[in-house]
Amino acid sequence: MKLDLLVLAVHPDDAELGCSGTIVKHIAMGKKAGIIDFTRGELGTRGTAETRDEEAADSAKIMGLHVRENLRFRDGFFKNDEAHQLEVIRMIRKYQPEIVLTNALHDRHPDHGRAGDLAEEACFLSGLAKINTALDGAAQEAWRPRLVLQYIQDRYIKPDVIVDITPYFETKLAAIKAFKTQFFNPDLDGPDTYISSPEFFESVIGRAREFGKTVGGTYGEGFTSRKLLGVDNLFNLS
Repeated sequence: MKLDLLVLAVHPDDAELGCSGTIVKHIAMGKKAGIIDFTRGELGTRGTAETRDEEAADSAKIMGLHVRENLRFRDGFFKNDEAHQLEVIRMIRKYQPEIVLTNALHDRHPDHGRAGDLAEEACFLSGLAKINTALDGAAQEAWRPRLVLQYIQDRYIKPDVIVDITPYFETKLAAIKAFKTQFFNPDLDGPDTYISSPEFFESVIGRAREFGKTVGGTYGEGFTSRKLLGVDNLFNLS
């Protein structure tokens, strides 16, 4: 299946927090979208890798994803090296996305920046015909996405692009809450963590309000780009 939009996320729930409103908005526009999670988030204090698998599947249904896969890289210890790059390249060539969204290039969690660099480099390398990869025994064709953007995560980064997600914000919240062992949930017991507090959840809402207000909406999601972006005409800008 060829995808229009592919999200590369190091942890299950990263895509939900960073860009699920944008995902849902584009699916509503008729685009095909999917997520490749790099790890199972097995180092998370709350829950287990198995519960994260279940929560990721529940969230995928809420968002209406066309595909969600997990590469099962080692949480916390994966490397941005040839072996990991080739695995990501296989996914890029498998789904041939036009646009890739991926982790912030620097953030509180060191996995985020490392994953953002890994994804960015894999997107470039995927377009080189002399890098050979195969899937199910069949050689893959080179493919390079035309655009790579990084979603903004815990730390504030000034965005280069903001997407108005106002009509889809409740779906974003539902997708995040599908990770019921990770975020604030008064019905579940577990150790307190940075992301399980009600204040963290409120900060997610506050960030979305800030970005939405900036572009004349109520809720928004911000993205950065390592290259300059262009538009066909000035009337496409809001």
